[in-house]
Amino acid sequence: MRAEPPRFVVVGNPDNRRTTYFLDAVRAAGLPGARVLPWLDVLHGSDGFRPGETVRIDSPGENAEVERILRDTDDPARVEGSALWYARFTGAVREVAETARAAGCRLLDDPDDLAVLFDKRRCHERLAGAGVPVPQSPTSGGRVAVRGWDDLRELMQDGLPRVFVKLAHGSSASGVLAVERAGPGRVRATTSVEGTPHGLFNSLRVRRYGSERAVGALVDALAPDGLHVEQWLPKASLDGRVADLRVVVVGGRASHAVVRTSTSPMTNLHLGGARGDLDRVRAAVERAGGSWAGALEICERAAACFPGTRCVGVDLLPGIGWRRFAVAEVNAFGDLLPGLTGLPGSGFEGLDTYAAQVAETLRGRGSEDDRATA
Repeated sequence: MRAEPPRFVVVGNPDNRRTTYFLDAVRAAGLPGARVLPWLDVLHGSDGFRPGETVRIDSPGENAEVERILRDTDDPARVEGSALWYARFTGAVREVAETARAAGCRLLDDPDDLAVLFDKRRCHERLAGAGVPVPQSPTSGGRVAVRGWDDLRELMQDGLPRVFVKLAHGSSASGVLAVERAGPGRVRATTSVEGTPHGLFNSLRVRRYGSERAVGALVDALAPDGLHVEQWLPKASLDGRVADLRVVVVGGRASHAVVRTSTSPMTNLHLGGARGDLDRVRAAVERAGGSWAGALEICERAAACFPGTRCVGVDLLPGIGWRRFAVAEVNAFGDLLPGLTGLPGSGFEGLDTYAAQVAETLRGRGSEDDRATA
């Protein structure tokens, strides 16, 4: 006997684009309309789960009041406060999971997975432990603490002349510095961070700092929130622009991919990056003797490190020559790719990332029903 269609509830902000896209996908699938349980209500102690619901935990972003509660500021451009955000967000997620499970709900996102995904040091350690290719990192698993510029300078002198410095709990390139030694006694950093007398702020303009004093001041200001340091791997290029990929994995399968290109080390689309031609990238990989299927398989292996979370976005770095790949990050909320449809052969052709997640949930539910009646 088949169960009734899933009744979705989204823990999210009603006006957040991710939430509204998912609600649209549920309606387009002909399912009962999904409910939204606002993060603001959750953080004020409300829950309201109903037995049998399927719970999606979505991003708490794009809401100033939620931002203020999570990190004591309502300015989304402010860099500081990511450690506080992490502690409060993961605590709230655990409470959501406990309440939902007690109500007999099904979770699409695992709170323990999310706690690792939002700590770059722990995420790197889990990926490396599973044999997923990742950049070299002295801070993997929190083994080495970078307390400021003096610590970072020592690491760079010991064999890492070019590094990415990231907030351990950052996202969307917030607080990211691409730092390199530019000669004896010289250092420079590329970043979207703007240092002001009132603190650090993210900007939509990528800028360069060319003195050790300026770079050191940025690192010292970022360090209290926790830092993750990775080797800066040289990436392949497309039409003279460095390139990487965001690959979405849904239900264990690489479902969508977008090429991101830039003239700066940061390829994030909101920082001036541009979408590249995926067919050209696939051809370049095969022409170089690499394997496009193998590149996607790396992303699926990375996603498999988080088995309780149905959808992740994997940032894949192609090495110069398009033959080797490494995983830079795995993103819990990495599915915001409007208009992008599924990869050929993925089983999600013609579906965007949100419709793919709804379809995968239905398929998984059908499999559970088949097992129950076997």
